[in-house]
Amino acid sequence: MAPLDIAAIRQARIRIARYVRRTPLERSTTLSRLLGTNIYLKYELFQTSGSFKPRGAFNTMLALSDAERAAGVVGVSGGNFAQGMAYAGQVLGVDTLVLMPETTPGNYIAATRGYGAAIEFEPSIDTLFAAAERKAAQGRTLMHPFDHLDMMAGNGTVGLEIIEDVPNITDVFVSVGGGGLLSGVLTAVKGLRPDARVWAVETAGADVLARSIAAGEQIRMTPISRAKTLGSPYAAATAIELANQLAAPPIVVSDREAYFAMRTIIERAKVVPELAASCTLAAAETVADRFGPDDHVVLLLCGGNVSPADIAAMENEFG
Repeated sequence: MAPLDIAAIRQARIRIARYVRRTPLERSTTLSRLLGTNIYLKYELFQTSGSFKPRGAFNTMLALSDAERAAGVVGVSGGNFAQGMAYAGQVLGVDTLVLMPETTPGNYIAATRGYGAAIEFEPSIDTLFAAAERKAAQGRTLMHPFDHLDMMAGNGTVGLEIIEDVPNITDVFVSVGGGGLLSGVLTAVKGLRPDARVWAVETAGADVLARSIAAGEQIRMTPISRAKTLGSPYAAATAIELANQLAAPPIVVSDREAYFAMRTIIERAKVVPELAASCTLAAAETVADRFGPDDHVVLLLCGGNVSPADIAAMENEFG
């Protein structure tokens, strides 16, 4: 397989262009004033299915052979990848099976079924990947939600759009689950703007990348953060390698900080991000002293699949 580089991301963009939206990017006057610099929001939560996931899902599915697609695909997800993969399968006519934890929120289950995918449940996220391997051994084609170069390259297409819309970019904040989004965006941004700073962001309890970097090896953990879509049991080796090259280690914010950042975005930008997206604002606030008035900082709002019930529960807990 070809390496993850800017050429692979450009190829992915051509491959998926007809299937994904080019999402808007806008400067926020309020957030710019708040942080003392130029803050832009990349509204990837307006992508079909409510997150960036169709980018990687389409690129991976389209890169499969005819025989691999005909066999049907299987993937694991307790959140946004389930919907992105199901949507890609629906559009491309590929039989799609998603394995989910039994604790998956109902809004994710309903949306995934709405895109035509079949769902089977596992007791926990820890058993999902082994179950998917068994399905693959029985004939289905396994689509990994983040640890695959085609997935990363598809995700990286959002980075190309960011550079086109903010060519003088100085910083971009990207949240991390398993690292598929970070790997793609970092590769795109650094491939075109080597001097731009890329900040990796996690929430406490879903900080497997930060823990892996601190340990000097790929570790596994059981996620406990309310940011469910960041809840990966491990980070991809590619993501760890790339993150080790960043000027700063991942920024880890609390669920509470991410929630209050969510409230700020709801109130001032008039959109509803999930914690996995709003955590980028919380992280930017912690390093606001690193920005100057002429900097251009992009917060990637990677998804918006949060239910009113979840918001109410967080308000009761943190408000």
